[in-house]
Amino acid sequence: MGLFDMFKSDAGEQMTPHLAFAVSLLYMMSADGEIDNEEVGHLLSVLGGQDQGNGVIGVGAQNEKLLDNAIRYRRRKSINEFLAEATPLLSDAQKMCILVNLIDSSLADGQPEPGEQALFGQFLQAFQISEERFRPFFEVILLKNDRAVFINPEHPKNQAGYQVSLHKS
Repeated sequence: MGLFDMFKSDAGEQMTPHLAFAVSLLYMMSADGEIDNEEVGHLLSVLGGQDQGNGVIGVGAQNEKLLDNAIRYRRRKSINEFLAEATPLLSDAQKMCILVNLIDSSLADGQPEPGEQALFGQFLQAFQISEERFRPFFEVILLKNDRAVFINPEHPKNQAGYQVSLHKS
């Protein structure tokens, strides 16, 4: 055993759907080359962030190990390796949950950067989900994040007669 062997450890869990969820979010958060506070907040909220008693939100103990394993995995594996390993383990509902959360994360800091858009395309392709199938989910997340409807009376969606609806492609 060499001096630094303990740092090479792949000790972490095998890939699971829950780990795939956390790792997916980490890939999206880092897709544009920077991790914004809003993205960290989104990650903590979906992984079960809690107030640590001092006004600081952190990952609860139940998810600390998950996040640690996800960070280690993200550092070791390329997106292609990850998608090849995780995709076969995921149900359709798990894939859609990941995709919805990836879009929400990419919009957390305003609008999706080109790197985030490209990464999302890789997930769609790997998960074999068409843009047409995902479009209604995308529209809901866009609406959720469009706070301009509250501060801009001239917003097109605030015009008389406009009704929010989902369009099935």
